[in-house]
Amino acid sequence: MKILLIGGTGTISSAITRQLAAAGHDLWLLNRGTRRNEVPQGVKQVIVDIDDTEEVLRQLGDAQFDAVCEFIGFLPSQVERDIRLFRGRTRQYVYISSASAYNKPARSHIITEGTTLANPHWEYSRNKIACEELLMREYRDNGFPATIVRPSHTYCERAVPVSVHGPKGSWPVLRRMLDGKPVIIQGDGSSLWTLTWNEDFARGFIGLLGNPKAIGEAFQIMSDESLTWTQIYECVGNALHVTVKPYYVASEFLAAVAPKEWDFEGNLLGDKSVTVVFDCTKLKRAVPGFQAVTRFDQGVRRCVDYLLAHPELQVEDPEFDSWCDRVVEMQEQARKAF
Repeated sequence: MKILLIGGTGTISSAITRQLAAAGHDLWLLNRGTRRNEVPQGVKQVIVDIDDTEEVLRQLGDAQFDAVCEFIGFLPSQVERDIRLFRGRTRQYVYISSASAYNKPARSHIITEGTTLANPHWEYSRNKIACEELLMREYRDNGFPATIVRPSHTYCERAVPVSVHGPKGSWPVLRRMLDGKPVIIQGDGSSLWTLTWNEDFARGFIGLLGNPKAIGEAFQIMSDESLTWTQIYECVGNALHVTVKPYYVASEFLAAVAPKEWDFEGNLLGDKSVTVVFDCTKLKRAVPGFQAVTRFDQGVRRCVDYLLAHPELQVEDPEFDSWCDRVVEMQEQARKAF
């Protein structure tokens, strides 16, 4: 197949790029070229700002595609731009939405593609919902060949998945583990969460490309493994060969006292604080044989090994570390007051 990925080098899309290239597809990447050294040989790169539509059209020429996949579209205006660019020149347009678009808390913790879409806590999710609605209207009214994919927490070796962290990522949380300091976990750590290794996600995603069952439909792609957040942090600690000291704090409190730019209301109240178990039956009907095979304890070891081997990724965050200490101290003072 001839496939265009808009993006192609991110956490989710990098595994898709590698697998499509290895399978011999005619693969094109349209992006700014900031990770050119990570692109496999034989992949055609279109280095351009996609908002420069005249230059995009000039570089694409009269190319037609079996699938165009949008990984970096976050606003309805960006989806509208894509519809203008690719109407009539692709057999399938695949939009990467987000499982955070599902209503939280849902009426059932078992999430299917039919679960209501609504998220009052997170503008990011509301924009994803708006993009989905736009695409489904275009499919119904004008036959635009849209497929929607909703990933949840997909990860790769570049970052260790944690829930409560600052703007500099997961390393400051791991640093606290290594230093024997308490590590904040939202709620009581018992809510269930699903983490999906990006190579597993890629196999399900690729199975939807060129698949007639996928046109006009939405699919979620996740692992079948569900873990509590306490178990997730314990897996991280085991990979570091340390014992984690979990410190539980209500999500509402964390959202209230964290800097607004950390957006804990969206990330926690609108997503990670709520138990969800994803039912991927629909995907498995469309892509027979799909199965996520990487357990989190296996995947996170690869993340930790990669992070420890790349000191440039070990970015300290004194502000986050100090904030964690203050939160722990405040809660302990309140406990002692009673």
